Amino acid sequence: MIWAPPTLLCGSLAPRGLTARLWGSIRTRLAERLGGAALATVLRRFVLSKRIGIDLGTANSLVWLAGKGIVLNEPTVVAVSVEDGRVIAVGNEAKTMLGRTPDNIEALRPLRDGVIADYQVTQALLAHFIQKVCGRAFIFKPEVMVCVPAGVTQVEKRAVLDATLAAGARAAYLINEPLAAAIGAKIPIANPSGNMIFDSGGGTTEAAVISLGGVVVHRSIRVAGNKLDEAIAAYLRKKHNLIIGEQTAEEIKIKIGSATSLTREETMEVKGRDSILGLPKMIQLTSAETTEALKGVLGQIIGIIKGVLEETPPELVSDIIDKGIIMSGGTSLLRNFDKLMTAETGVPCHVAEDPLLCVVRGTGIALENIDLYKRSISQK
Repeated sequence: MIWAPPTLLCGSLAPRGLTARLWGSIRTRLAERLGGAALATVLRRFVLSKRIGIDLGTANSLVWLAGKGIVLNEPTVVAVSVEDGRVIAVGNEAKTMLGRTPDNIEALRPLRDGVIADYQVTQALLAHFIQKVCGRAFIFKPEVMVCVPAGVTQVEKRAVLDATLAAGARAAYLINEPLAAAIGAKIPIANPSGNMIFDSGGGTTEAAVISLGGVVVHRSIRVAGNKLDEAIAAYLRKKHNLIIGEQTAEEIKIKIGSATSLTREETMEVKGRDSILGLPKMIQLTSAETTEALKGVLGQIIGIIKGVLEETPPELVSDIIDKGIIMSGGTSLLRNFDKLMTAETGVPCHVAEDPLLCVVRGTGIALENIDLYKRSISQK
């Protein structure tokens, strides 16, 4: 399928992939058969192929449509039938089923630590996103770009490309998550100076130094928001003999979680099951306890930032000290996390504008300007 901007559909300029002579011949023959008004309609339907950018995250997935921006933001959760593997619900509807399903339904996250854990379910998820953006009866297959963690293997990259094509894409592209986050955070990555991006989502945390449009140094760790949730759940079980689900742990992290001690302590009622008696139980959890529970995981995350700084060339380090570290991803929204990182690294840390949207915005920009970023993109 050939793509051309809408402004060129009825003009003399040829769409990408066609010579001017061939394009002129096609237009002349169609005009003779259909007439001017009908020709414009046919050309729009024939040459217009949508371009979609997807931030396929462990916790949430966002979709960018060229020309419109972000059109979809849903949890990366799929509910399937245990008997025949049929997809029952996807996204927001499926997330409400987590921890509440009967024996014949399983609600699961098809991505673990930023990579595909269940190929068939991931394919169904991608197909759902494409159908929702293009419509169920779309005729012309779209171009799709998906961002992946920089530390994934070639096998994991191939799995994402294959799943994207099987879900209905005409062409599939991959872009590294740190680069997409830097583009989305409006960092001038093409300049000959060092810029450091920190991106922490649900499954992976990545830190990278970018200069001259490429990644100079990067490190990735499969520890992020989900591990913070698990740390809170483990702390409650150990100290209060209370078992809670992942949605409750996430709610605790958002409401009273903090990377450093708060000047004014906050509390929250937490309900779950007593691990000894097996009966319902409720406790009052303080923000100080939450900070203590998160300390170990946050230490691992900050460790990769220190590792990247140790490997960065001195000239680029001086640039980073001047500009600071830009933080993106959902985990960067944890209260006082930027202050903790600044204290631990000695480098100013700043949370990007709309940190949850940086990666998908960067993916969309790269897709719309694919020739500028072709060195950093994998294609199939």
